[in-house]
Amino acid sequence: MAQRPDRSPAEAFTAAKTRADYPQLTDFVQQLSFELDPFQYKSCVALEDGHGVLVCAPTGAGKTVVGEFAVHMALAEGRKCFYTTPIKALSNQKHADLTARYGAKSVGLLTGDSSINSNAPIVVMTTEVLRNMLYAESSTLDGLGYVVMDEVHYLADRFRGAVWEEVILHLPDWVRLVSLSATVSNAEEFGEWLVEVRGDTTIVVDEHRPVPLWQHMLVGGRMMDLFSVPAGTGGNLSEAGGEASINPQLVRRAEEVGRAHAPWHGPRNRGGRGRRGQQGGPRFRPPSRVDVVHRLDGASLLPAIVFVFSRAGCDAAVAQCVRGGQRLNSPAEVDEVRTIIDAKTRDLPEADLVVLGYWEWRDALERGVASHHAGMLPAFKETVEELFVRGLVKVVFATETLALGINMPARTVVLERLVKYNGEAHVDLTPGEYTQLTGRAGRRGIDVEGHAVVVWQPGVDPKQVAGLASTRTYPLRSSFRPGYNMAVNLVDRLGARQAREILEQSFAQFQADRSVVGLSRKVERNREGLAGYAKSMHCHLGDFTEYAELRRQVSVREKTLSRRNKSDRRIEAAASLERLRKGDVIAVPAGRRSGLALVIDPGLDPMADPRPFVVTEDRWAGRLSVADFPSPVEVLGKIKLPKQVDVRSPRSRRDLASTLRNTGIELPDRRRRRSSADEDPELVTLRRAMRAHPCHGCADREDHARWGERYHRLLAETEQVERRVAATTHSLARAFDRIRGLLRERGYLATEENEERVTEHGRRLARLYSESDLLAAECLRHHVWQGLGPAELAAVVSALVYEARRDATVEARVPSGAVTDALAETAKLWADIEDDERRHKLERTRQPDAGFAWPVYRWARGETLEKVLTAAESAGQELSAGDFVRWCRQVIDLLDQIRDVLGPQDPTGAAAEKAVTAIRRGVVALAVA
Repeated sequence: MAQRPDRSPAEAFTAAKTRADYPQLTDFVQQLSFELDPFQYKSCVALEDGHGVLVCAPTGAGKTVVGEFAVHMALAEGRKCFYTTPIKALSNQKHADLTARYGAKSVGLLTGDSSINSNAPIVVMTTEVLRNMLYAESSTLDGLGYVVMDEVHYLADRFRGAVWEEVILHLPDWVRLVSLSATVSNAEEFGEWLVEVRGDTTIVVDEHRPVPLWQHMLVGGRMMDLFSVPAGTGGNLSEAGGEASINPQLVRRAEEVGRAHAPWHGPRNRGGRGRRGQQGGPRFRPPSRVDVVHRLDGASLLPAIVFVFSRAGCDAAVAQCVRGGQRLNSPAEVDEVRTIIDAKTRDLPEADLVVLGYWEWRDALERGVASHHAGMLPAFKETVEELFVRGLVKVVFATETLALGINMPARTVVLERLVKYNGEAHVDLTPGEYTQLTGRAGRRGIDVEGHAVVVWQPGVDPKQVAGLASTRTYPLRSSFRPGYNMAVNLVDRLGARQAREILEQSFAQFQADRSVVGLSRKVERNREGLAGYAKSMHCHLGDFTEYAELRRQVSVREKTLSRRNKSDRRIEAAASLERLRKGDVIAVPAGRRSGLALVIDPGLDPMADPRPFVVTEDRWAGRLSVADFPSPVEVLGKIKLPKQVDVRSPRSRRDLASTLRNTGIELPDRRRRRSSADEDPELVTLRRAMRAHPCHGCADREDHARWGERYHRLLAETEQVERRVAATTHSLARAFDRIRGLLRERGYLATEENEERVTEHGRRLARLYSESDLLAAECLRHHVWQGLGPAELAAVVSALVYEARRDATVEARVPSGAVTDALAETAKLWADIEDDERRHKLERTRQPDAGFAWPVYRWARGETLEKVLTAAESAGQELSAGDFVRWCRQVIDLLDQIRDVLGPQDPTGAAAEKAVTAIRRGVVALAVA
């Protein structure tokens, strides 16, 4: 690198030293159009020094430069580099980037869907592909020198996180690992684990955002700063040194707008309105998307990503902007948009354009507006991504999936809500999610600053937003757990003993053991406390610990009997109320209604406790319940009543009360009932032993007893913590042992001469990578799918991969005949497996879902996309074109595995191969090309 004229002598010395000590880094930097940041430089130096490296930095900080240097190092050394990503879209994007730099011959792509130049020195792949290679001991691994794990924080993902740890644990020792992560608060802990399992690893953490981020709220039509920060920080909260405070003007504005829209809780009349006939201020209406975009455009804050957290909401927002006449592109830009759309979608079947909503989508793109979510056709999503990066789409309405690694930065990010649906419930955004989403704001090298905007709505407090924006605690938690496929692969490659050791080395167990350290210290402190309590309750007359235990047992037995007596009395009272009849005179024992009462209506209900309607001596009329009778009710007399009794009439109630008083019936003597506790043999024995104990006569007995109560409370807590320690220690290995136990019972593992081996059935299971891997293996083993045609097999196999969104109430329609029978047999096998899993205390295999069977069956039979989607819609099924393609791809993936496991000569294997060909056509073929 030539010395710049403005370089200081110190900088010149550093540059000269770099040239001498780090020739590869020098060569790499000369190819860049920018200078490395300190964290990038430090990471690259560590790589050339022969270390692995963990880089934790904010979104957009430039972590991938370190991964690209690993590629450079591999090529320079004549070795291979695998660049892994969590999602196919990111793999495709990285493949395009590296191909542009190193040429198509040097770069390959493996995503499950695509296999391009797989023997190239640089191969981009999804992490699952590398995991499968490691288990299969693929020859593609020969000569591997570096592995880049982009977005390594994915190992916290509940469903797929285990794959990252499997790869890290199984990579050969000589492979240098480059781990790139978003900012996490426990980077050092993760780094320590990497050092333990991978050897020398340099941990580089950088929390500096290269583009400062301003935080705003849009309240009542006004955009206001969230924080008041000291001058010179440029709005970058991380540089404010903790001196940032919430903007008081924003707080006042939010309170004013909140009061204006708050419901009025004054006295209400019968119609449910307040005295002035109003329920409060005007109903709150959020600002229209058109207004928000117009405001951003006027403030030069475009391009923007607006996170909506709903697919339908994203599409509705685009439609709203189109209806509002929004046009953000110039005529020249419109021409450029059309050219890119034509190039990206030229292979789409013309017959499918209408059902895909192509023309509406195209019109919105020409205007500079788009949506982006998992329900979109892959070709549509990729087009949106390219147009956005080129600045030809100015606003994207997106779900959170856009924030997961795809390189689509914007000048501004808008959050419409701070609540999202997580698949089970609506939950608040976490600080980590907020940071991930707003991290898209501010394009490095383009924007001077980025902007995050939260749209105010009732219930949103600026303090809540400030907490999300300023919290810096985002711990990385392992989701690693052994599964069936993993278990047979580990036993096959390493043997059971060594496999257990590998699991003990996982980050999950590393974190569990660390938690045990803290728990063990707590047990130790508690034991010291127990010794102190025992000393304080020492009694000169005898063993007070023993006496305190007797007192505790007496108390526990008394409470148990009290609960039981209360429950028994309630049952007896309910039964006595069921026996009441019209005209019965009863006594209400306590409360405001105590005294004699006349039953007008027994109020019997077959689905609930009876609630008799009565009139009392003081003319009160109403219903009583079991709660009014602590003991069974007695009938004290009877009064003959007419068929119709008008209790609404004051006169009628007065006459009934007078009749009741004149009967001469007296209230029963409420003498104390003998408690069953007095007759309980166990309690009698305990009380006798307590009174006979020497410490019972101690003058300081109650003082000692207070210490005894503390002792037993602390003892119970300590024993609970000790149970947690026992459950946590070696927890993964124990789960692995339980899985092996089930697999031995089912014939996937066998024991010979004290050595565990994988059976023929186990070898099949080892090659089935599915959430329902064991169920798939069992179906193949028991020939449940034998004799099915290609379309029928696709329909049945879909039940193992498909999962209906949310709580789908639509009953799945399935083809009759062979498909129905095969699905029923598959469901039976699943029920058997679930019984075994319950017995072995294992996580349950997900129940098969036939919700996609009919669409994929019709598609595999050759029907048009329009017919398939229209039929799904008419059946009440929510199935977008993008969802259809995505589920087809997953069905293809499992069918490919079945073909590979059985071989094309097997009838089911041959049917699987034909099914793949039948499904991989039209928009589905375009998606996997």
